[in-house]
Parts: sequence; structure tokens; C-alpha cells
Amino acid sequence: MMRIALFLATNLAVILVASVTLNLLGVEHYLSGTGLNLTSLLIFCAVFGFAGSIISLLLSKMMAKMSTRTQLIEQPRTEQERWLLDTVAELSQKAGIKMPDVGVFPAQQANAFATGWNKNDALVAVSAGLMQRFRPEEIRAVLAHEIGHVANGDMVTLALIQGVVNTFVMFFARIAGYAVDSFLRRGEQSGGVGIGFYITTFVFEIIFGIIASTIVAWFSRRREYRADEAGAQLASPHAMIGALQRLKAEYGMPDQLEGQLTAFGISSHMKQGFMALFASHPPLDDRIAHLKQIGR
Repeated sequence: MMRIALFLATNLAVILVASVTLNLLGVEHYLSGTGLNLTSLLIFCAVFGFAGSIISLLLSKMMAKMSTRTQLIEQPRTEQERWLLDTVAELSQKAGIKMPDVGVFPAQQANAFATGWNKNDALVAVSAGLMQRFRPEEIRAVLAHEIGHVANGDMVTLALIQGVVNTFVMFFARIAGYAVDSFLRRGEQSGGVGIGFYITTFVFEIIFGIIASTIVAWFSRRREYRADEAGAQLASPHAMIGALQRLKAEYGMPDQLEGQLTAFGISSHMKQGFMALFASHPPLDDRIAHLKQIGR
């Protein structure tokens, strides 16, 4: 129920912001009696495309805490919580960013994520399972990896990439829909478009969306390598490699994170063949090999 409520609230916010923005820009309807107004269409798609990704980014901390049931550590109750806060504070200072909020979420899978709309207003959280089973130097490396995501501005970067991708998916899907509808209705004198436009646009949005998701996934994999490098610098290459090797040993447990959180979580399932194009993370073996190579 909570996820449905968050989904509806986010979409309502997107519609409101997009409608107000379009009115302020004075954008006319992109369909006219003479055909498509490509300028209006591009602006329309850009507003809706970026609105979704930006609003999701702005709400990312709240949604992350609610969907994963993350408990923020404000006043440490145990030595372990004190160590966690002190470690994040040390790594944040070393990375040159404001200390993010720190939390623990109740999952037995070893995992962690970072999210937030900018590097000085972020959230870093680790799972209870990771805190229980990993050695301190490995936990520190995982935290360094997540701090690396924050310091590199990965949340903002991926949100902007997603906005660009959303824009062109909507833009080209509507051009394709209009072309198909015009072909099906050739010879008719009535203006506007028929049902073929909406059906074709919907189909092409799915097709183009699937293709576009491989672009976003490619960028996400590049950012993972950069976060690993940052983790190696902030902690140590040996500890970062050790943490990845420990994660590899724990494979087979079901993933606890979904959607955007998985894009910043340190663990991911292996995907082979065509499905590898949709993986938000490179294979752990490749990440370990990359760290060993730059270490030489």
C-alpha cells in the first residue's frame, strides 16, 4: 500500500509540475490541422521527460527511507552505530562533502545504497545483514564506495540522463505514431488524428523505452567503476577488493532493493547475454579485475 501511495503521489506531482511549466512556457498543443509542430512536441516531451526524473530525484531520500524501512541513526545507541557514524563522517570529510544522513535497513542480504538530490544532502544506508557479517574494513570499503557515488554526483547525473532518454523516447514515439496514423488514414479529409496514433505511440514508447534503458544501464555501469575507484582511494584497494569478493561469496540471496535504489546498491545479480545490456552493475569479477588492474 505504501509503494502504491508513493507511486500515485509522484505521478500526480509530475502532472502538476509539467502542466504549470507548459503553461508558463506558452507551449501550444503539438498536434494541429497541418501536422505535427515539432518544436512544441520537443518542448512537451522534454518537460514531461525531465519532470519525472527530477521529481523522483527530489523525493529519492524520502522514498528510499520509506520503501526500505531505513532507520536513521541520529543518536547512536550502540558502539557499532557510533563506529558507523564516525566512519561515514571520516570518509565524507576525506571526499570533501557534507556528511550524509546514515541509516540501517532491515535486510539480511548484504547491501548498501546512496541516494539524494545533491552531494550535500544525501543518504547512505547499509543493510543489517552487511553489518552483521562483514568485517569492519569491508564495511568501511562499502561505505567508501557509496560516499564515492555521492561525491561523484551520480544521482544527479543519472537523473539527467534519464530525463534526456525520456524526452527522446516520447518524441520519436509520437513521430512514429503520427506517421503510422497518417498512413492508415490517407485519403480522409478530417483533421486531427485517429485511434491509430495513440495505439502506435503507446507501442513505440514501450519499444523505444526498452532500447533506451540499455543506455541508462550502460552509464550506470560506468559510474559503478568510478565508485569502486573512489572506494579504493577513500578506504584502500585491498579492502575494496575484499568487500567485492565477500559480496560475490554471498550470491544466490534474493535482491532486496528495487528500481532506482538498485542502481546505487553495491550488489547486483549476474546477467548473461542480451540481458547483460540491462544490468545496472558490471559483473563483480570485472569490477575486481578493474581494481586490480588500476592497482598495478
